[in-house]
Amino acid sequence: MEEKHISMDSFPTNMMVNHLEGWGGMTVAVNSMPAGIDFTPMLMGLKNNSCQVPHWGYIIKGSLRLQYDDGKEVVLKAGDLFYMAPGHKAKAEEDLKLLDFSPQDEFKELLVHLEKKAAEQKK
Repeated sequence: MEEKHISMDSFPTNMMVNHLEGWGGMTVAVNSMPAGIDFTPMLMGLKNNSCQVPHWGYIIKGSLRLQYDDGKEVVLKAGDLFYMAPGHKAKAEEDLKLLDFSPQDEFKELLVHLEKKAAEQKK
């Protein structure tokens, strides 16, 4: 397997979800968003209207509220390492920056859905 590395300063910032593929079958993403961003509307149409992709990562800055399909809520805060199980919705509670890894194929499917939803909202 090919070794991969990139500095945080060099990570792409020009995508809807800033990410790189090809990390041993995983996608790595580094994203920032302002407080109040709620992903729920973008997830409509997926199973249970929630994200079905697992994510592993680290909260660099801010906080993120997760709501799972079973009703459980969790708030992730700066400094937290996390595993986000499939079946979740998320809202940035504070200005947020996070790093996460997700299975590449599942993440690609999610991106197709998100891009379709974004295009619908622009109409």
